[in-house]
Amino acid sequence: MENRKRPLEAVSSPSDGFKTPEKRVSVVRLPDSDYIRWGVGETCQYLRREGLGEWEDKFRAQKITGVGLRYLKDADLEKIGVEYLGDRLQILHSLNKLWQIEAETSKVFNDPIHGHVELHPLLIKIIDTPQFQRLRNLKQLGATYFVFPGASHNRFEHSIGVGYLAGRLVQALNERQPELLISRRDILCVQIAGLCHDLGHGPFSHMFDGIFIPKARPGITWKHETASSAMFDYLINDNGLKPVMEQHGLVLPVDLDFIKEQIAGPLDTNAAQGQEWRYKGRPEDKSFLYEIVANKRNGIDVDKWDYFARDCYHLGIQNNFDYHRFLKFARVCKVDGQKHICTRDKEVGNLYDMFHTRNCLHRRAYQHKVGSIIETMITEAFLKADKHIKIEGSKGKIFTLSTAIDDMEAYTKLTDHVFEQILHSSSVELAEARQILRNIVCRRLYKCLGQTQPDKPLSVTQDMINNWAEDLAESIPQSGAQDISLQPEDFIVNVIVMDYGMKEKNPINNVRFYCKDDLTTAIQIRKNQVSKLLPEQFVEQLIRVYCKKTDDKSLEAAKKHFVQWCMDMNFSKPQDGDIIAPELTPLKASWSNNNEGGDGEDGSSREVNCVRANGQKKAKTQLTFK
Repeated sequence: MENRKRPLEAVSSPSDGFKTPEKRVSVVRLPDSDYIRWGVGETCQYLRREGLGEWEDKFRAQKITGVGLRYLKDADLEKIGVEYLGDRLQILHSLNKLWQIEAETSKVFNDPIHGHVELHPLLIKIIDTPQFQRLRNLKQLGATYFVFPGASHNRFEHSIGVGYLAGRLVQALNERQPELLISRRDILCVQIAGLCHDLGHGPFSHMFDGIFIPKARPGITWKHETASSAMFDYLINDNGLKPVMEQHGLVLPVDLDFIKEQIAGPLDTNAAQGQEWRYKGRPEDKSFLYEIVANKRNGIDVDKWDYFARDCYHLGIQNNFDYHRFLKFARVCKVDGQKHICTRDKEVGNLYDMFHTRNCLHRRAYQHKVGSIIETMITEAFLKADKHIKIEGSKGKIFTLSTAIDDMEAYTKLTDHVFEQILHSSSVELAEARQILRNIVCRRLYKCLGQTQPDKPLSVTQDMINNWAEDLAESIPQSGAQDISLQPEDFIVNVIVMDYGMKEKNPINNVRFYCKDDLTTAIQIRKNQVSKLLPEQFVEQLIRVYCKKTDDKSLEAAKKHFVQWCMDMNFSKPQDGDIIAPELTPLKASWSNNNEGGDGEDGSSREVNCVRANGQKKAKTQLTFK
């Protein structure tokens, strides 16, 4: 084993005549990144910088500006008097450098999903910061890793993948449609936005901003996209990257605004209300650039492309969507006066497959019943530990688990490791939280009683969920055993929404297509033009109920409570209702196998009665349907 170690004597010194090559990162300023705005003078100045000053007079005589450079062909140069082919090729080579992304070879990542990925030196500078490296310690799928042993991948590699795919899509558009006048600045900003779009995720990803923060700080509205924008600002300032960004041709602060707008949407939401164009980073003529990283229009973006492929790979689930085809057919067309990314008409079926894949991932993995209850238990532990976790932020100020989001220096220190911090602590204050996490590690989990559905999605509030827990405790079957007492706090109700990404809407209605015979006209394709087998509805609501008591007698009683509650609430029959409560399920006529059309005789019931243990009827619970 010793021969694997490098002895001190073997390290070369200056006297050896050998010097270890240093890593080279370009710091050359690129004043040509805004060539589209050049006049004749700036164009001629560029020719001189490239050693082509002898042709300056010919360009000046033809009044060639920066916009026209994209359209210059060999024949055009010959026509204006550049006689020799070698000279024409040299001019074209220099001009091509203006709209091609910097070709500096800096770092190659061998990614299991996308293969060998090359990234621009500026992206490497961003990656090599504590704020970005933090993503190595945030599981991409949070508590799902406790269910799927392969789901150990992190936000770090996903972010690199999104940055890479963002570059692939914007460069594909650039090469296919030079008239879009996509500049190197545009390409670089889109790549940076893809790379940094998830900087604001907290421990266990969506659990943190979707469950923990709303319960720990119910008075605020906070999303990880907002934190990503704040963390990006902190990353740039803390690491002194503004000069480096300017050296690589970015224009500050407008390009910083553009990057953050791609991540979190318009920055000035108040001023945006009465305006048609709500963004500051790029003019409306480049509206399509905002559809690459996070597509608010229809949800088709490179973020999904990466996590579909990456999550399926690690979960062991087949991915039915191939983003390579979308790259081949993506074009920008005008839709109602604004430019949007469109695709070929024949690809409409593949896009339905893409959203079906998203729904399958949620159903089979992201909303897995065991993963969901583990997230609930982790949230309970975090809430109990919240005020006892101390994190030092800027100027020495101390923050807690839930207030760290207010200070990016403190938030940088907050990762999934807080789970182990609580689990292995000896603090008396953390005893309750520690016990919950030990139960998770030892697989002593709350048990799922079953899953049901309302006939239409409900507008569910936290108060309604609390009332449901009370109703569950009181929905004692008349024929059931009365020797087990269950309390509202023994039940946990989870409401899960499954959709295609736009609630009840069909996202394909917001996609535009073009035909091979007309590449410029955007058309809409309705669902009934595609297939009769596509979904009739694009959202459904699942209601899962868990029990904290795990002994056999309590579980048996709780399951009967759940089935009775489903009957009282006029919800669908649980899948295993006949097994767990055979003496109850025949009592409801609409649950019989020969009548599956609705939850009631006419499917119109909106008010339900909950039966108390003493047989008295509780006040009717009014359900509000969307």
